[in-house]
Amino acid sequence: MASEKVHVFNDLNFDSEVLKSDQPVLVDFTATWCGPCRALAPIVDQIADELEGKVKVGKLDIDDSPMTAGKYGVRGVPTVMVFKGGERAAQHVGLTTKQKLIALVGE
Repeated sequence: MASEKVHVFNDLNFDSEVLKSDQPVLVDFTATWCGPCRALAPIVDQIADELEGKVKVGKLDIDDSPMTAGKYGVRGVPTVMVFKGGERAAQHVGLTTKQKLIALVGE
């Protein structure tokens, strides 16, 4: 079950929710048809629960929001990016572990 702490980002709210956030933001660029994305989803949910108040965590469906995915050069999913102060601070492409994602955020 998805965590209610995981935000939904899209082309319309990406600037306000991610780039203008006071907190670091972990963005999971995902797609409904992507098997590895489904495998990563529970890990993203756990991070949202564990780092609540420190890091904003959310998902962006590349099919629903192609402008944002294109702007950041997302070519494969899952792609996880961390934004700090409106800038991309870190990135990982492909399925990975919770520990590596937490290290990516720097928490």
